Amino acid sequence: MASNAEDFIGRWRLIKSEGFDEYMKALGVGLPMRKMGALAKPDVVIKKEGDTYHVRTESTFKTHEFSFKLGEKFTEETLDGRKTQTLITLDDNVLTQHQAWDGKETTIRRKIVDGEMIVECVMGDVKCTRVYQKA
Repeated sequence: MASNAEDFIGRWRLIKSEGFDEYMKALGVGLPMRKMGALAKPDVVIKKEGDTYHVRTESTFKTHEFSFKLGEKFTEETLDGRKTQTLITLDDNVLTQHQAWDGKETTIRRKIVDGEMIVECVMGDVKCTRVYQKA
């Protein structure tokens, strides 16, 4: 298991995804963007400078980046264009990203298991799991 946020640093390649379309639908993502999202096999690059983390998602159709400090709320513009109030914390080796917007909320949890980054996205009763391998 990961011991701290440093274990998340590096380039990660998506190798498996379950329930992503349903999750995007729950978020309110339109059909054209869901189709592109379903086809994309993004790399996620996580870097750290001082106490600021940078998360960059790179795919053939879009690149998206945001930066954060653990435990500090910030305004995030998501890949699908939502403007959220986001808080990211690290507890029990799980990096938890909580996004709130327009009275809705979603939680994205990242953890390292056997050298893979497991990303669980939850919106209401919809759950999506994406698995990344170090690239």
